Amino acid sequence: MKTIYYIGCFLGFMTSGVNAQNVPGDTDYLNDGYKLVWADEFEKDGRPDPSKWKHEKGFVRNEELQRYQSDNAWCEGGLLIIEGRKESKLNPNYRKGSEDWRSKSELINYTSSSINTGGLHSWKYGRFVMRGKIDVSEGLWPAWWTLGVFGEWPSNGEIDIMEYYRGKILANIAVGSESRYVAKWQSRSESIEALGGMDWASQFHVWRMDWTEKYISLYVDDLELLKVDMSELYNQDGSGSHPFRQPHYMLLNLALGGNNGGSIQNTKFPNRFQVDYVRVYTEH
Repeated sequence: MKTIYYIGCFLGFMTSGVNAQNVPGDTDYLNDGYKLVWADEFEKDGRPDPSKWKHEKGFVRNEELQRYQSDNAWCEGGLLIIEGRKESKLNPNYRKGSEDWRSKSELINYTSSSINTGGLHSWKYGRFVMRGKIDVSEGLWPAWWTLGVFGEWPSNGEIDIMEYYRGKILANIAVGSESRYVAKWQSRSESIEALGGMDWASQFHVWRMDWTEKYISLYVDDLELLKVDMSELYNQDGSGSHPFRQPHYMLLNLALGGNNGGSIQNTKFPNRFQVDYVRVYTEH
């Protein structure tokens, strides 16, 4: 989903433990030969579990309009809620005369949250599942995605399992190209209208990634959106490296506007990206 570079090298990462218990709704996956190795059901009200999630803070990427802060993410009623808000605050990074999008404005006009498992949990191959509900209001840009733990973007690899903006959901996989900080993408989009319009958007849906040694497949409600053979996913940066033969960590965020999100001029706030659960399985 990212259109400018993201330098992300989370050294000291940890692979997930294998003590997660079976949870309701995963019987079919277990019958397919998978075992649950990590999950967050968001059952405890309050802040996201700090043993599983870290927060991004500040203006981070893509010239997005929101400043990320931890206050906009919490668990309530068995859901993770990530809320985009319109609010006015002083920008602590403001520098008079700056041309940098992060520091040129004296005020913060929008806030949201972005959480990730970087440095805490990462996985190489498996079945990744998220049940969530996205708000499809104009200018919103929710996403569930992964980044490789080693290397700079995009040569560390990016997988957008769920991404929405400008009236469509997207499934994307990115590797490094011949130009630094420029990705080579494998992508497919599907319009909300084609999926069922506002009735579809008003409901929870299940997004899934099957990532094996041979391919990466991305789904929504068992509809395959994108399948790419691993042989097609080597970096094109001259290194010959493969960004999807290393562990990846997960991110959940709600961005506003920016390079892809579109205008939020007529959008009412607050808006929410709601997540029922996130689960990771590996094959026996």
